[in-house]
Amino acid sequence: MSTVSRTLQGTASDAESGVLETRLIGLSREEFAVSVWGRAPLITRGSGDFSDLFSASAVDELVSRRGLRTPFLRVAKGGSTAPESSFTSPGGVGASVPDQLDDTALWRSLADGSTLVLQALQRTWQPITDFVARLGTELGHPVQANAYVTPPQNRGFDDHYDVHDVFVLQVTGTKRWMVHEPVHPAPLRDQPWTAHRAAVAEAARSEARIDTVLEPGDVLYLPRGWLHAAEALGTVSIHLTLGIHTWTRHALAQQLAESALSLLREDVEMRESLALGVDGPGDEVDFVRRRLVAALAEADPAPLFHRDRRGQARPAPMGPLAQLRAVANLAPDSPVRLREALEARLEGRRLITRAGWLDLTEADIPSTLQILGGGTHPAGTLGLPFVERLLRAGVLVPAGS
Repeated sequence: MSTVSRTLQGTASDAESGVLETRLIGLSREEFAVSVWGRAPLITRGSGDFSDLFSASAVDELVSRRGLRTPFLRVAKGGSTAPESSFTSPGGVGASVPDQLDDTALWRSLADGSTLVLQALQRTWQPITDFVARLGTELGHPVQANAYVTPPQNRGFDDHYDVHDVFVLQVTGTKRWMVHEPVHPAPLRDQPWTAHRAAVAEAARSEARIDTVLEPGDVLYLPRGWLHAAEALGTVSIHLTLGIHTWTRHALAQQLAESALSLLREDVEMRESLALGVDGPGDEVDFVRRRLVAALAEADPAPLFHRDRRGQARPAPMGPLAQLRAVANLAPDSPVRLREALEARLEGRRLITRAGWLDLTEADIPSTLQILGGGTHPAGTLGLPFVERLLRAGVLVPAGS
């Protein structure tokens, strides 16, 4: 496996290019897909200024003013995670839930060398919400975002691997990264590094495959399974980690098997009991195997794949009051568009989305295909009753929202 290192010369402004090419990698999407994706680390120097996505002031606001609760934050030091009770407290009159972040406790933890991990930022910080939605659409895999705030000369976590691919975006400060090759390549989501703790520890003592310092604007891509540890240097380091929860062939195999088993439910011979007094599968295995192979040949995993994919993320945020105004003021010239990150699919005459499903009439199909094609449309060209129904369902939103 080879390590790729590139320098991004400026940022592209071509609207045809997505955030993957313009913000994260110094090569084309095609080259990344063939040479890097899931295969090798990639270091991209000078990718750009990430302050539009996140910053030190964003950390302060989230910790002290947003009323965040666990598990939106973790505290770690020297490979150990602090108990939630050590950095949370009730919110006071009118907000007395017991697990809101305690900014005083978090300040003391940070000053004592702990790393603050702000988790699932795609749910709590709007610039990252938009960025992650775009990246997830481009990659075709679910994306989450965490921020790691580490004091100088400290590390939050010891050598480990992740069960998802990551893009590391250095926002402020500098951080030294030590990366070792996998001890368990391409781990599944239920195969964490702790199941290979001894092998990870041994590999971490060997010479690093990558030993580098990330500066603001640098990006590191690591496929799942690559061992890594990082230490902040002279100042507080803030970096974003974009976790790519990749779909795998194993996941597709599970969906295929589930589809085949569903077909076998309709086979009366498969529903029959095994012999009286049976103490093992015996000769039945060959019969069942033949029927299962036949069912696998007929099974279609696509509906389960799309169901699971819809369940991996949420649609883009939607303002209830803006939506209410859009319904109340709906007119033929009202511009509307498909809500982003909706994973909308038309299956027959049923429109299935992350916001639910709708059964349509045959007359609705042309308008549905128009909105699925993207862009902004005047409500009158789609049909006002149709648009109002989809606005109320949270499928369409007013353009500009």
